[in-house]
Amino acid sequence: MSTPQPPMPQQTAAAPDWQAAPGASYTSPIPVTRTHLGHALHSEWTKIKSVRSTMWTLGTFLLLVIGIGFLVAVQTTDEDFGDVPFTVPAFIGLLLGQLCLLTLGVLVVSSEYGTGMIRTTFTASPQRHRVLAAKLIIFFAVAFTVSAFAIGLVGLFTSSLHSSDASEVPWTGTVFMGALYVSLLGMLSLAVGSMLRHSAGAITTMLGVVLLPSILPAFLMMSDTLRTIGEKMQEYAAISSLARVFRLDSESGNGGAQLGLLAGVTAAAIVAAFVLLERRDV
Repeated sequence: MSTPQPPMPQQTAAAPDWQAAPGASYTSPIPVTRTHLGHALHSEWTKIKSVRSTMWTLGTFLLLVIGIGFLVAVQTTDEDFGDVPFTVPAFIGLLLGQLCLLTLGVLVVSSEYGTGMIRTTFTASPQRHRVLAAKLIIFFAVAFTVSAFAIGLVGLFTSSLHSSDASEVPWTGTVFMGALYVSLLGMLSLAVGSMLRHSAGAITTMLGVVLLPSILPAFLMMSDTLRTIGEKMQEYAAISSLARVFRLDSESGNGGAQLGLLAGVTAAAIVAAFVLLERRDV
């Protein structure tokens, strides 16, 4: 009687290698493009035109500058513009309107930190410097365009109410310099907002930067020792600077020195904002 043979062992099939790399012929259906600054600009433009704070702050700015400017213009006569440009009525509204641009500059960056959306932004664009650069460019373009439009509209309206020879001072330059001054203030606010990352703190800081140089000189000039400091602070305060830009104090220049100082301070703040942005966590 023959002995039964043991069953032959069956060879098990090799498990498929699920982690194997795809073949050379694989092509991803998702288009891959290299990101650049244009993408960041498009993203920031979408943000700034979509949020309600932009409409409220810019709407209030236009209402103050144009509304007050028109009200002042209809009360003027030809004799009022003997040595000042036709854009002077916009100066009064701009003193209040600049606070709107300061607020908007802070909110452009600090609102994302407040809601936590900045994490999404930096995930989509890991190059943080590109995000901040796009915010600065878009904000400056919006602020300068709106400011120049408001000042120029007031100038045109005022000139239409008076004879062409009522004012011998050219006013087109004040449109550019006035818009540039308040836009730089807004960019300074954006840089401060990026450094502090807190809306209330950054807005309070900028209010101090704008208002304190106009208030402190009154107390500093009570002392003979501090009088020089008070006079210099008053000369470069925001109110005095805008007054020179609009040629209300033509004997002290056209505001070029004040504009240069503001540009220097803004540039330093922007550099500091870029450095801190790269060194700190989100």
